[in-house]
Amino acid sequence: MKKQIDRRAVNTRPLTGRSLLVKSLACLGICMATTPAMAEEAAAKVKLAPVTVVGEHQERLERPGSAHVVTEQELRAQNYDNIDQALRRVPGVYFRQEDGFGLFPNISLRGTDTTRSAKITVMEDGVMIAPAPYSAPAAYFSPATGRMSSIEVLKGSSQVKYGPHITGGVLNYQSTQIPLKQRAYLRSTYGEFGDFRAHGFVGNTLDTEWGRFGYVLEGYFRRNDGFKEIDKTPDFRNSGDTGFTRFEPMVKLSFEPKTDLYQHFEFKFGYSSIDADETYLGLADADFRNNPYRRYAASRFDNITTEQFRGHLRHFIAPTDNLDVTTTFYYTEFSRNWQKLHDLRNVPGVGNMNLSRAVAGANGGAGLACLKGDLDCTLRVRNNNRDYMTQGVESVANYRFDTGQIAHHITGGVRYHYDEERRFQRDELFFQAANGTIFDHNPGQPGDAGNRKDSVDALAFHMQDRIRWGRWQFIPGIRYERLWLNHKNFDNQANSGRASLDLFAGGLGVVYDLSEEWKLIGGAHRGFSPPNPTSVVVNKLKEETSTGFEWGARYLGMNGALSAEAIGFLTLFDDLIVVDNIGGTGTGMADNLGKAQSLGLEFSTTFDAGMANNWGFSNPYFFTFTYTDATQRSNARSTNPESIFSFGEKGNKIPYIPEYQLTTGTSIEFAEWAFNFTASYIGATYTSASNVTAQVDGDGNPDARFGKTDSYWLLDMSAHYQVKRGVRILAGVHNLLDEKYISSRQPHGPRPGAPRMAYAGFELNF
Repeated sequence: MKKQIDRRAVNTRPLTGRSLLVKSLACLGICMATTPAMAEEAAAKVKLAPVTVVGEHQERLERPGSAHVVTEQELRAQNYDNIDQALRRVPGVYFRQEDGFGLFPNISLRGTDTTRSAKITVMEDGVMIAPAPYSAPAAYFSPATGRMSSIEVLKGSSQVKYGPHITGGVLNYQSTQIPLKQRAYLRSTYGEFGDFRAHGFVGNTLDTEWGRFGYVLEGYFRRNDGFKEIDKTPDFRNSGDTGFTRFEPMVKLSFEPKTDLYQHFEFKFGYSSIDADETYLGLADADFRNNPYRRYAASRFDNITTEQFRGHLRHFIAPTDNLDVTTTFYYTEFSRNWQKLHDLRNVPGVGNMNLSRAVAGANGGAGLACLKGDLDCTLRVRNNNRDYMTQGVESVANYRFDTGQIAHHITGGVRYHYDEERRFQRDELFFQAANGTIFDHNPGQPGDAGNRKDSVDALAFHMQDRIRWGRWQFIPGIRYERLWLNHKNFDNQANSGRASLDLFAGGLGVVYDLSEEWKLIGGAHRGFSPPNPTSVVVNKLKEETSTGFEWGARYLGMNGALSAEAIGFLTLFDDLIVVDNIGGTGTGMADNLGKAQSLGLEFSTTFDAGMANNWGFSNPYFFTFTYTDATQRSNARSTNPESIFSFGEKGNKIPYIPEYQLTTGTSIEFAEWAFNFTASYIGATYTSASNVTAQVDGDGNPDARFGKTDSYWLLDMSAHYQVKRGVRILAGVHNLLDEKYISSRQPHGPRPGAPRMAYAGFELNF
């Protein structure tokens, strides 16, 4: 009998029987298919949900590990386009701000290294989006948070389905979904520092004689003039040119043919471009205290341009009521060139000079004077020109069956993946006079500052079984990956070569239904994170491994008005891989810090007083808190003074992981208007494994990357008014108290978070 699948039917009840239909796509090893029991008369109706790592509300409650979703409503309420801002309400997430806009996120989950989010698996709609997840995960791309419909974060024992970086967790961006009926949306805001944003889409789902066809066409644009100001010189007056422009269009198509077996095809194509006048150069401490938004004249040539093309084709089929298979083909191209100040040459009385030492005032401040345009020297600017490519295919199957009173949901998948990074860099020289003017220029030769290619072929397998027996759920899983790594150095063939790695992961999660309101959860998980080909071939580096444990409880009561979750976690890292530098110092390859551990507590709760008391309006409150003790379990193996991870001793704190974080907020929501308030606290951190407070490296040399960051409070407020149906005006302020703080000392010296920014705009939704 031919089945007509209705994507609009919604059912989130747990698995209870053998006669089942699939509820959601599963692809790329990160989709969770939900399997609700259905009555025979409704057996042909099912909602085909978007690709998720966390799943819908009921599935989140059933997970053995920590799972959080930042919803579209939460993102829109405070007009967030910075992933750091969006993730503050998720416990166990740490971020090192770099540019104040979130263009280049540095995200850690449960104590992994923050550098360029390289130690977590980052995806969009279930497809890895790092330019080269295996060859170069510490790269410079993250999609625009402002165009997303939600953001999912997964930590803990469920990670065996994901890879390749599963010592920390998974971050999945959910793009705009194809609407089930005709919809048009436009949101635009204008704010301080010339901040202009526009986000719009149109879409629909149509029934035709050949089947059901859906589409969404979307565009996202943002421009900001920047909140920093570059020192002027006699030949440079564009001092306020420190902003960026971002453009991200997307098209998504779906087709469900009228066939005997239910099938669903999805095609997605997206593009992203960024042009940002961003720099690696920070400030001396004294200059930061005087004006944190200053930039030295030597950084005026710094600019990064990026371009990404991404797409996937996904096919879903359900041969039987209890079996479904999803296959995804994906392809990504990414290119970027960050033209940035690399170091100083011909400094009088010094010679060549590292930027971090110059910012710290080494050698009597000669380098600092050069950066300010007060001394003759040569500025060496590196064009970090790199191209990346990713392609692969994955097939994932879900099979559900019962053995007596025990229900099983088995997920298994296989993926072939290839990615590469091609570096073809050059150095150019700008000759500076004592008054800061540039009197000569040498453009350099392409390839003279790095000419190499890294690539990885990866074959990955995973299998997981969700076993339900009465009040108990047991979720065992395993993952295996075989990597073939290739490093080719065109300047030094002796350093070229091939290598291979075998990676194993596994875990067991447990959920116990103590009552209808309370669930107890726990789990153990072995994770891994592979190094890049250069580090394996040249440094013989092995993969990072971890053993993680978590335990806690979830509560959902008062008819959904009150929810809470408390999870304790302990992650033991072996051979913790860290980037030995960022910003041009050191060797440029990863290194082993040694053994480390991250012990902590994650707590989150929400309560809607309006719902609980039937007030006729909504008055939700939320509170999230994270305590983390991330420390070294052995002395650092590195003695390279250029690395912030060198000279660390057993018991020292891991850099950039604060001990305390909390975010709280509330809103009052009536039919026509709403007011939102959010406050966040981030604790101070050490910026090096040596845990020094002074700006000195392991050899005692001045270095602006060493020391501490500040603790700080951030307050965000917003409001909207519904003029009429589909028309809304809105306004808000980020960093209401205009807090000034050191958010990072990398890449080269103290860097500020964004200042106070007010905005206003409108939203049309038809």
